Amino acid sequence: MAWHKLSVLRAAICGAAFVTSIASGAAAEEFVAFKIVDNDTIPQSLTGTPGDPVRGREVAINRKQGNCLACHKMPIPEQPFHGEVGPDLSSVGGGYSEGELRLRIVNPKIVNPDTFMPAFYRPFGLHRVSKNFQGKTILTAQQVEDVVAYLATLK
Repeated sequence: MAWHKLSVLRAAICGAAFVTSIASGAAAEEFVAFKIVDNDTIPQSLTGTPGDPVRGREVAINRKQGNCLACHKMPIPEQPFHGEVGPDLSSVGGGYSEGELRLRIVNPKIVNPDTFMPAFYRPFGLHRVSKNFQGKTILTAQQVEDVVAYLATLK
């Protein structure tokens, strides 16, 4: 019973982190269509422009953008309070291709319907979204590419 309460508490914290993230909302930009292959990968870049791992690291640890630290442990020693709900991302680039990472950022529910992780590039099919944020994504297409580039360096 105590484990269940702890899991619920951690889920609530991740949910609060998601609300904080979505409150920043990606600037209005045209949504970029993408193709999912084998329900496991988005092999093509959303922008056609290589991601910048330095910017991706900044987005990933920014509490109002990616906010990955809310749920994941990462090799970011200067930031306290890493999450423990999601998997450790310290070597995620060694286990997944860029396309697999991209899908998990764009919409992780395609890979795991039960995940608490939010879809960072999904402006449609959502429920209870404030009018101010309807039709917007949490991250821009370029920010997704930047985070993918950063995560790919973690080996």
